[in-house]
Amino acid sequence: MPPTSRPLRKLGFLTIGLFDEADPRRGHESTLEIIELGERLGFDSAWLRHRHLQYGISSPVAVMAAASQRTSRIELGTAVIPLGWENPLRLAEDLATVDVLSGGRVNPGVSVGPPMHYEQVKEALYPDTADAEDFSYERVRRLLAFVRGESATRFSGVEGFETFSDHVQPHSPGLGRRMWYGGGSLGSARWAGEQGMNFLVSSVVKAEGAEGPDFDFAEIQLSHIRAFRAHHPDGENARVSQGLVVIPTDSATPEQRARYEEYAAERTPRTTSPQGPARLLFAPDIVGTSEEIAERLRAHAAFREVDEVAFALPFTFEHEDYVQILTDMATKLGPALGWRTSN
Repeated sequence: MPPTSRPLRKLGFLTIGLFDEADPRRGHESTLEIIELGERLGFDSAWLRHRHLQYGISSPVAVMAAASQRTSRIELGTAVIPLGWENPLRLAEDLATVDVLSGGRVNPGVSVGPPMHYEQVKEALYPDTADAEDFSYERVRRLLAFVRGESATRFSGVEGFETFSDHVQPHSPGLGRRMWYGGGSLGSARWAGEQGMNFLVSSVVKAEGAEGPDFDFAEIQLSHIRAFRAHHPDGENARVSQGLVVIPTDSATPEQRARYEEYAAERTPRTTSPQGPARLLFAPDIVGTSEEIAERLRAHAAFREVDEVAFALPFTFEHEDYVQILTDMATKLGPALGWRTSN
């Protein structure tokens, strides 16, 4: 197999944080325990998905705040916050606050576009401005400006006994360099690079310009990574993190292995051709021993161009499954890919 051209430098994981509607605390506590375990195992980062009006994490910034007080080293990220649901000024304040509390460990990942099921939710979300809201990259530009310390108001100074700032407080100077854009198209890759952001790629890409029966997910994702770096001020040194679904089975029980393989098999049909009007192409989930997974990753054209990963945990497994998967990732898969813990 062709070797990776970039030794794996940072190992992370991504979780959706599912919970039972009847007992939401238990699910959120499980997520926090998984992040604590990740730190003990030496992972470099833990990332949270964002799910509105579902039974997953609806407020990853709040969960990061809690996690920041139960950990001391592991970086905490979002993959990703859909900005169509957010006010960039208020989000900038929340992100900066948690970054200060965490000691500079926050890695906010964001994306743009209208909220999912917008026609059904717009009256609750934007009752007076639904038809005027701008869901373009401008929303990210505003967030970046506020995070980076640009002016948010024309007023500042002392009024009575109170002092006012013209930019977001608290200001966390390093946060602007840790802003990520989650993209799956050439356009988003170029744009993120031009803004000097970091770039998150996942198990989904847009099959732009691809026709016929041959769709190579890895080659499409590779083109996005190269386009991003070509437009980034840091060029080849610009940060990219890949988030494929990998499920190592080294220490899994026979029952776990069977369940993992069934999970991946049920999701395989969507990987054979582009899905829906957006022509989304999904990467197959990778299930096997760490050596088997490492061999497949070393053959993955896009993986060979990155030195950071945030492997996505499957959505519907049990807490004990995540413990086994994370343990194998840190003790077997990471080392097989050349990663070494900083613990």
